[in-house]
Amino acid sequence: MTDSLLPNNQPAPQFSLPDLDGKIHSLADYRGRIVLLNFWSAECPWSERRDSEIIPLLESWGPAVVLLSIASNANESLELISQTAQKRGLSTVLLDRDQSVANLYLAQTTPHFFVVDQNDILRYQGAFDDITFRQRKATRHFLVEAVEALLAGRLPDPQSSSPYGCTIARY
Repeated sequence: MTDSLLPNNQPAPQFSLPDLDGKIHSLADYRGRIVLLNFWSAECPWSERRDSEIIPLLESWGPAVVLLSIASNANESLELISQTAQKRGLSTVLLDRDQSVANLYLAQTTPHFFVVDQNDILRYQGAFDDITFRQRKATRHFLVEAVEALLAGRLPDPQSSSPYGCTIARY
C-alpha cells in the first residue's frame, strides 16, 4: 500500500479544471455517474498502455461510467497533451498545470486511478492492475473490479493498491 492515502468511503475532494478547449469541468458535474479519475501523461508508456485498455471498457460500461484524464505533468506542453489525447481517443482531458489537483488527491504516478461513486464518495485508489517488477502479467484488474462492484451495488475489495507508472513531474 502507499504511504499516503486519501480516506476511502468519504466524500472525494472537489475540484474544477479546464479541458483542452478551456471548458471548466467540476467533479460535482458528474454526480450520478461513476467517475474514473486518471492522473495521466502524454509521454508515460504506462499511461499509453492503460488508455488502450480502458477505452473498450468504457464502451462496455456505457454512460454510467465516465473517465476524466487529468494531465498534471509540469513538463508536458499543451500541444503534446492535445495531440496525444486525440491520437488515443480520449474524450476528456483536464489540465492541472500547477499540480493542485494531483496534490489534493496525493497522486504519485501516471497512471494513478481514483474511483468516485455516483454520490461523490471515493471508493478506490491505486493501480489499474497488480503488475509489479517481478510479476509481469496481471492476475487482478483492480480498476475493473472496483467499477464492476460499484455497478453491482457493492463496495470494491480491495479499496486501494499501490500505484505504479511514471512519477508525476511537479514544479
